[in-house]
Amino acid sequence: MDLENQNRVKSLTEEFGAENVLVLLGAAEAEAAGLAAETVTAGDPTFAGSLAGVELGLAVYHVIEEEIKNNVSSEVYEEQISLMEMVLDCDEITKELTDIRSQFCKF
Repeated sequence: MDLENQNRVKSLTEEFGAENVLVLLGAAEAEAAGLAAETVTAGDPTFAGSLAGVELGLAVYHVIEEEIKNNVSSEVYEEQISLMEMVLDCDEITKELTDIRSQFCKF
C-alpha cells in the first residue's frame, strides 16, 4: 500500500473511528492483497509509511470475497467485478485475507 493511501486510511480512521472503517481491496495477487491487509490491521510491515507500527485492526476484505459479493448489487458486481473472478486465484486471495483477519482484525 503506497504512502498516500496509508495516510488516507489513517486519517479516515482517526476521523470516523476504527470500528466504522472497512478497507476494500482489489489487488490482483494474494501476496499484494495480504501486504495491504496486514498494513491496515497490524501496521506497515515494510516500516516505510505512516502506518509503520500502527495497529489499526481494521476490517479488510477483497472485492471478490463472498461477504462483499453478497452485499453488492448483482448488476453492479456483474458489470464491475465478475471478469476479475475469471482471472484471479480467488481461493488463494480469500485464504490470505481470512488468515490476516483472524490474526489481526479487531473489528
